[in-house]
Amino acid sequence: MDTTPANDDTEGARLRPADERSTFTLHVNGTARTLTLDHRTTVLDTLREHLGLTGAKKGCDHGQCGACTVLVDGRRANSCLLLAVAQEGAHITTVEGLAEGGRLHPLQSAFLERDALQCGYCTPGQICSAAGMLQEAAGGFPSHATPRAVLAGPGGPATLDAAEIRERMSGNLCRCGAYPHIVEAIEDVAP
Repeated sequence: MDTTPANDDTEGARLRPADERSTFTLHVNGTARTLTLDHRTTVLDTLREHLGLTGAKKGCDHGQCGACTVLVDGRRANSCLLLAVAQEGAHITTVEGLAEGGRLHPLQSAFLERDALQCGYCTPGQICSAAGMLQEAAGGFPSHATPRAVLAGPGGPATLDAAEIRERMSGNLCRCGAYPHIVEAIEDVAP
């Protein structure tokens, strides 16, 4: 008598059909990486499990905490929500890719100088989000905290005071509560 459970898909798990995988190229931290992965693989899992880049963290795995934030084509994104295969040709920058040579990115230096971390789990996502936020503000993108008078004006770079920074960084959570130092570190780098 066969004692194998009816819902046992061990054989299917070992032998995935080729049509469930795709070969594609991502440009990660300036290097083209060609991968063949299951269609369900997220950018976060690709970075961590297939490319060995562990800066982006898996916090909630639902796009709610920001620990996995990376830059995709210069825009900040929660990598746990992005399917890697859908990012064919995209330029992805992780916290590891922000530094140039042996020199830290100004945000990385500011976070260290301001002690803008405690456990450090959220820090890579905070730094990548801050880098993207600075680019958004420089491009004139408003936030909910942007004063109406500024919105009615001619445009241009957004002024980043503490309230504006807090609003723009609100998608990145810190369980340790290092928010005051995070804001100060970003203020140090903001134009």
